[in-house]
Amino acid sequence: MKIVLASDHAGATLKADLVEYVASLGHETRDLGADGSCSVDYPQFAQQAARAVIDGRADRAILICGTGLGMSMAANKVRGIRAALCHECYSARMAREHNDANVLCLGQRVVGVGLARDVVRTFLEAQFSQGPNHRRRLDMIAESESGAEAV
Repeated sequence: MKIVLASDHAGATLKADLVEYVASLGHETRDLGADGSCSVDYPQFAQQAARAVIDGRADRAILICGTGLGMSMAANKVRGIRAALCHECYSARMAREHNDANVLCLGQRVVGVGLARDVVRTFLEAQFSQGPNHRRRLDMIAESESGAEAV
């Protein structure tokens, strides 16, 4: 798979590790920044990565900031993105299997490198279940993004 990774300054160290880790799992990676500890605005990085997923330049994205919250909020503003903030493996698996999440968000200040790697591996290995209940719910989300009222 093609995986884009992005972070703000508070997630740059974990992102650098995960770029290498994801590549070691056999995926093609692209690092969209940020690099280093100079303060940057996370919405720019989150939206750049989200657009890469929507445009088909990437299959999934991994976003990291201090808590993962800001990246999640910013990415979810892009139509078609289902960004999941996950700090353990069960949520990462369910995000893929039940919600067809296409973006994983992590907080560098919340998880250590070992756990982050486990969560990433789980997220990348899990597949959407295609269950009718899950598909119906995703359709409802898509309707709300188009301005129609979800029922």
